Amino acid sequence: MRMKAYDYLVVGAGLYGAVFARQAADAGKRVLVIDKRPHVAGNVYTQETAGIQVHVYGAHIFHTNDQSVWDYANRFSAFNRYTNSPVANYKGELYSLPFNMYTFYQMWGVKTPQEAAARIEAQRQAAGVAQPRNLEEQALSLVGRDIFEKLVKGYTEKQWGRDCRELPAFIIRRLPVRFTFDNNYFNALYQGIPTLGYTAMVENMLSGIEVRLNQDYLQCKAAWNALADRVVYTGPIDAYFGHCLGNLEYRSIRFETEVLDIPNFQGNAVVNYTDRETPFTRIIEHKWFTFGRGIAGNELPKTVISREYSSEWQPGAEPYYPVNDEKNAALYRRYLSLAERESTVLFGGRLGEYRYYDMDQVIAAALRAAGQALQAGEAKK
Repeated sequence: MRMKAYDYLVVGAGLYGAVFARQAADAGKRVLVIDKRPHVAGNVYTQETAGIQVHVYGAHIFHTNDQSVWDYANRFSAFNRYTNSPVANYKGELYSLPFNMYTFYQMWGVKTPQEAAARIEAQRQAAGVAQPRNLEEQALSLVGRDIFEKLVKGYTEKQWGRDCRELPAFIIRRLPVRFTFDNNYFNALYQGIPTLGYTAMVENMLSGIEVRLNQDYLQCKAAWNALADRVVYTGPIDAYFGHCLGNLEYRSIRFETEVLDIPNFQGNAVVNYTDRETPFTRIIEHKWFTFGRGIAGNELPKTVISREYSSEWQPGAEPYYPVNDEKNAALYRRYLSLAERESTVLFGGRLGEYRYYDMDQVIAAALRAAGQALQAGEAKK
């Protein structure tokens, strides 16, 4: 048998693919990474505009409680100390997120944890939901009517394109409620943004590894597979099989990005618009991820904002969020049974595993998969 040119072909230069490729290359394996986009970093891709690192595919804030993952990410980039503290705008009323004592004061004028807890408990009891049958009933049983109507209902319905009574309860098994004055959205020990942007971080991960961009794996799958002993596939699992069992459903996002000739648009990186009538879900003002300053630490005279519009995924659009319902879970299991027969292909990442991953979970999953694959390869020798 003729030796193949590579030990691993990694399809997708996002976080999962880059971490797997780095681990394999560090173990002495011959690795080729391809991506159909003209850039690396997948959906965490950042691009400098007006001196600002713009999160082209939506805001990405790194957060984790896993020190090993944090240490791994810091191998490839220093991180700033950004802490996510979003603001909710409901028809012009502003509320702090996550739900905390600032939120409760803004909503009801209560000033003590006891007053806030009593108000929420009274509304929970008034809702009278013993066994939640849908997302609306689940939310009412957790936080009551006022918070649900102003801060959950409209945003969730825009995000998923469905009435809250049509969404399964398990989407929000819990809602974070804090009886402290704490606006830190993520309850994570480590949090921040790469100081030079995510693109630079992923480029560092891929340093010394062959990368080919603008390459569509699915159009020439057999030819690409012939190059390597094993394939790590991070694209949509249903697309790999030609959608032979039907399309898995996703939510997609459309972005309207503007460069504004002013230094400050909204005073915060993330503002969620939680009423149903506003067509977009949130506005990101990218410069506040770096405290209003450029890479060199200079103050920036302009700003860049992105409005996000959630939509149903259509062929040709970018899939972002798997639709977490029983129908799609059942279809994914059927595709998974097909994937398990592909002895030389490893399916990984958000699209390959049809699940939502935070960035730290992506890194952890890729490290596990690479460790297992490399160990299995050594055992065969």
